Amino acid sequence: MPRYDFRCRSCGATFELRRAMAQANDPAVCPQGHPDTVKLLSTVAVTGVGGGAAAPQPAPGGGGGCCGGGCCG
Repeated sequence: MPRYDFRCRSCGATFELRRAMAQANDPAVCPQGHPDTVKLLSTVAVTGVGGGAAAPQPAPGGGGGCCGGGCCG
């Protein structure tokens, strides 16, 4: 089950709740009982060991940029 981070606007506490994705946007009450909370954006780090495909490598002579072709620097 995913974990979601929230912050209480009343007391400033940051807390985490585990809930189904279908309930991700449901209101949350902070551990102190305050109902005025906001869901925080969180980053996800995905790591793995072996077994997966290697990340694609840029073509030789590529200049980077948004498409890797060197056209945009």
